[in-house]
Amino acid sequence: MFMGEYHHNIDEKGRLIIPAKFRSELGDKFIVTRGLEKCLYIYSESEWDNIVAKLKTLPFTKKDVRTFIRSFFSGATECEFDRQGRINITSPLVSYADITKECVVIGANDRIEVWSQKNWDNFFLENQDKIEDIAENLFNGSVLDETL
Repeated sequence: MFMGEYHHNIDEKGRLIIPAKFRSELGDKFIVTRGLEKCLYIYSESEWDNIVAKLKTLPFTKKDVRTFIRSFFSGATECEFDRQGRINITSPLVSYADITKECVVIGANDRIEVWSQKNWDNFFLENQDKIEDIAENLFNGSVLDETL
């Protein structure tokens, strides 16, 4: 499981340091792709395989399925760490996520997300007052609700 929030800068060559804590969980090769809400998703190879298997079950005759698959897979790239623990993010992905310099790297359970500082701040401000209501709606009456 990935969790935590880390602040790093992307350099002029599109290289970003991934926290050491995440590197061991990702493995030697992993996938970076467009995420939702203008961030990037990073998946281990095994988690990527799980997602691909689920997407294969969706009917390609539905326009929304084709649109999502095109966006998700066309932005995907296989990556490896360099000796300094950095990854190279392609310029289309940097552009998609509005990353200029300051980044926020977060653990989001089964994936890592990379946000521009600006987009993360906006997302957090827009949603911080809704978290209690979201939690209540998601967990209302469930066993998980009792543990939270």
